[in-house]
Amino acid sequence: MNKAIRFKLFLMMVLEFFIWGAWLPLIFGYLPSLGFTPGQQSWILNAFPIAAIVGMFFSNQFADRNFSAERFLAFSHLVGGLAMIGLAFTRDFGMFFSLMMVHCLLYVPTISITNSIAFANMKDAQKEFGIVRMGGTIGWILAAWPFTFILVDWAKVDAAHPQGFINWMGAVLSSGLTGDALKNATKWTYIVAGGASLLLAAFSLVLPHTPAKKVEGGNNKLAWLGAVKLLQHPFVLVLWIVTFIDSFVHNCYFSWTGVFLGTEAAKGGVGIPGNWIMPVMSIGQIAEILTMFILGATLKRLGWRTTMIFGILGHAARFAVYAFFPQKELIIVVQVLHGICYAFFFATVYIFVDEYFPKDARASAQGLFNVMILGIGALAAFSICPYVMQTFTHDQITNFRGLFMVPMSAAMTAAALLALFFHPPKKTEPQGQRPVATAH
Repeated sequence: MNKAIRFKLFLMMVLEFFIWGAWLPLIFGYLPSLGFTPGQQSWILNAFPIAAIVGMFFSNQFADRNFSAERFLAFSHLVGGLAMIGLAFTRDFGMFFSLMMVHCLLYVPTISITNSIAFANMKDAQKEFGIVRMGGTIGWILAAWPFTFILVDWAKVDAAHPQGFINWMGAVLSSGLTGDALKNATKWTYIVAGGASLLLAAFSLVLPHTPAKKVEGGNNKLAWLGAVKLLQHPFVLVLWIVTFIDSFVHNCYFSWTGVFLGTEAAKGGVGIPGNWIMPVMSIGQIAEILTMFILGATLKRLGWRTTMIFGILGHAARFAVYAFFPQKELIIVVQVLHGICYAFFFATVYIFVDEYFPKDARASAQGLFNVMILGIGALAAFSICPYVMQTFTHDQITNFRGLFMVPMSAAMTAAALLALFFHPPKKTEPQGQRPVATAH
């Protein structure tokens, strides 16, 4: 693969995950500010996992087999981007949910489509895909930084009368919005995400041509049935249940961390200015990149089960710090555990499936776990989290300690289940450095 194509694929991944990373972190505090009930919030938040489940059974196969990948990408991001921008200008639940559903139904299949475009234009996927896919993580990180200059209290900056560029910059970075002003300004996250989507729609037209995949016969239409049959193996069922719990806990982090960081310390939160919430959360993605580099060696030394247990316990440790040691500096530092949480569990699950299952079962098994990670686990979290938050909130004061003990306990339970009941037959061990290439 020449450098020009590699750069295009890398930039494609940057934009693909920039879109998701721009709107997700702050939506959980924004929806209550629009007056939506916990039930309405759940419907909106569940648009993404519903789209992920639909994608397994229909949209991914339909898109992959009926359209050239780059044209489907362009269409999806054009319509999905317009829907995303529309979210910034509506406060009506019915319209908000409809626009979010349109965006998610078109966006979720593009996660697989971008992978298809990348793989179709690589000569050595194990060597080249890691570099290209890292663009997605970088895109998520980059999505946080425009908001250090968007979610700013400009009246406070003007009142400071800073002299010179350095002083002006210091005033801007230290004057983040808080409270209701921050929630009202969150609409800009949808405008930025929508703009990035439209940019990717245009950029898709210069990506390498990737024609539709023609499949002979009809057996593959029910490929998901083959995936479900894998659950008859006890070790697969145990891992699938643990993956559900870990996905639930993972999405509790996204549901509550932004609110926790932005809440004043006097109300039990951390008191981080609004323009710094997303950059602080992006520390986790930076740590994720670094953790990927040691994942292969970790798997070789510790094995599948122990590595995944450490990944799950990373969640427990992070929520324990949230609950019992809510000092600002410590909360910022503990974001690095995201790398362990993601790489040591989710990435390891994907690698385990790729390494352990025979070639003819890998696609079904990957789909089985992917629908749990992006779909069912997230669906459960986004259905429950608004109600749990309401339960622990009285007179507009949230008992964050009690709140965070819920996912902390769930993570510890999942780790115990894995330790006691996950016993795959000893037939495959991690192979040298191959997991590193696959994990990225």
